[in-house]
Order: sequence, then structure tokens, then C-alpha cells
Amino acid sequence: MGTEPLPIFLVGMMGAGKTTIGRELARRLGRRFVDCDHEIEARTGVKIPVIFEIEGEEGFRRRETLELDELSRQSGLVVATGGGIVLAAENRGILRERGTVVYLDVAPDVLFERTRHDRNRPLLQVENPRARIAALHAQREPLYREVADLIIPGRRGTPATMARAIERELEKLCGR
Repeated sequence: MGTEPLPIFLVGMMGAGKTTIGRELARRLGRRFVDCDHEIEARTGVKIPVIFEIEGEEGFRRRETLELDELSRQSGLVVATGGGIVLAAENRGILRERGTVVYLDVAPDVLFERTRHDRNRPLLQVENPRARIAALHAQREPLYREVADLIIPGRRGTPATMARAIERELEKLCGR
């Protein structure tokens, strides 16, 4: 890749703000923004819940790994990943080796408030979504930390405020 900038991957739980903050970060950095889940939907022509319904979570995760592999080979991107991207060891390797990983660390109660009315999240279509979020967070949080170059605490700031905070931390990390 030479001097081309490696991708910046935003990881974190559903509802952490990866897409909204990622768009703003890409704008600030003059990069192209890509949402991994949206790319999967564009390729398949169906929404994520339909993929889960037809192929199950395992089928979706296979598609997610293929998409991540492809996106990670492109330069100058800001990529919002799916919340479960870190579950596969292969994905964690790709994230660590091919870009800069920013973990948006948001508390489970905040995640629940942000996602409780969203019917487009198959993993939350359960009897107790709050408990499901807490369980998913407990499972995934150590994996997010494992791959993260930067950990950005989720606060109730605007996307612009969060993007500026990430930008400052990236500058420190890169020594600009």
C-alpha cells in the first residue's frame, strides 16, 4: 500500500454510533466512509434481518468476513464494522494487521436506550433485549479491547464532538 493511508475501522456494540461518528470522521479526514453492514445489504439485495432469517447468524458472519477482507485491502477508508465482527479470530487478525482500530466503548444501558425501538437488529428480537445487550457486551468487550489501537469512551456528545476526539487521538497515535 506504500504511502496510502490504511483503513480506520470503528468497532463496538450495536448502538455505539459507529455509522454516525464514522461518517463525520471520514468527512473530517477527507476519506471515504463505508458501513460494512450496508455493503453486505447492497451486495445481497436484502436487509440483514433477512440474511439472519435465511442463513442464520453463521451465514451472515461468513459474509461479514468476506466483506471485511475486501474492505481492508482498500486505502483511505473509514469503516463502520458490525458489532459482532470481533467474534471470529480471522476478523480480529484482519483488523489488527490491516488498519487502525478505534473501539467506541459505550455502556450497555446507553446501548439499550439507543437500540430499544430498532426492529432492524436481529439479535435484539428477544424477550429481554436489555439482558441480551448486557450478555453480548460482556462477551465482546474483551475482544474489542484486544484489537483496539484507540479506545474512545462513549459519551453523550454529538457525532462531531466524538469525531474530533477520535481525530485528536489518531494524531497522537500517528505522531503528526
